Amino acid sequence: MKDQADWEGQVKGLLKAELKKRGVTYARLVDKLSDIGVSETEPNIRNKLARGKFTAVFLVQCLTAIDCAALSLD
Repeated sequence: MKDQADWEGQVKGLLKAELKKRGVTYARLVDKLSDIGVSETEPNIRNKLARGKFTAVFLVQCLTAIDCAALSLD
C-alpha cells in the first residue's frame, strides 16, 4: 500500500516525465504558464517539483500549458 510520499513521488514523476518528453525546461514552463495567465517563477516551480507537493490545479495548469491532453498513470 502506498503512503503519502509514494503518491507525491508518483505525481512529481508524471509531471517531470511530461516536461522531459516535450523538452520543456522550468524556464520555458514559466513562459508557457504565463501564456495561459498563470504567474509562476522558475525557483517556485523547481521547489514545487522537488518537494512533490503541489495542487491538482497547478498540475492541470502545467499540463495545459505544455499541451498535454492525455496522461497515463503507469
